[in-house]
Amino acid sequence: MEELLYKRVLLKLSGEVLGGTKGFGIDFAVAEEISREIKTCVELGAEVGVVIGGGNFWRGRSSGDMDDVTADRMGMLATVMNCLALSDTLRQIGVETLVLSAFVMPQVCPVADKFAAIEAMKAGKVVLFAGGTGNPFFTTDSGAVLRAAEIEANLVLKATNVDGVYDKDPNKYPDAVRYEELTPTEILQKNLRVMDAAAAALVRDKDLEMLVFNLTPPSNIVKAICGNAVGTMIRNF
Repeated sequence: MEELLYKRVLLKLSGEVLGGTKGFGIDFAVAEEISREIKTCVELGAEVGVVIGGGNFWRGRSSGDMDDVTADRMGMLATVMNCLALSDTLRQIGVETLVLSAFVMPQVCPVADKFAAIEAMKAGKVVLFAGGTGNPFFTTDSGAVLRAAEIEANLVLKATNVDGVYDKDPNKYPDAVRYEELTPTEILQKNLRVMDAAAAALVRDKDLEMLVFNLTPPSNIVKAICGNAVGTMIRNF
């Protein structure tokens, strides 16, 4: 069995991943496959937090003439649905969970709290952070980095559909160059679109480590927390 390198991790998933091949709604076969890899991480001794986007239900940037704040609030609600779905899938395979929300919704889940999250993770529960940052104009990448900083995560895992960070879109340009390592400052200077500027700045300012990797296959999650080279490492040098 692999040996754990990173004890406490924050996994960032896109909502589209949960949508499967359709990219919409929730494909529970995909959710279960991801959940089983998260379970393996917990069995190895990792403390796991999760942030999920909401793009499989709603994308604010495609909301036409809708007010931006309203569109972003709808996106935050979409992340709550995704967290509840993945939480249920994890529980079905024997993993205890705690869903925390960035905004008040007592009938659904408690409000996010650093100390409650850390206590739950230490007890072997997977903590799912819903609602992004709780504020409009911030992406779930920013939400993920924010939660990682709060829980003092050793590593942020950003799951994507490519095997790291490239100088341009490798799906469009065959000559795209892949980076093995980057600093968050380089991401900002080169205007690389792997995350929004607020998230990159927080990675830099809080001296976090982030690994951008391909979620295909989902076993890359386990490989990543064990220190295997499966993507691009972003950190201050």
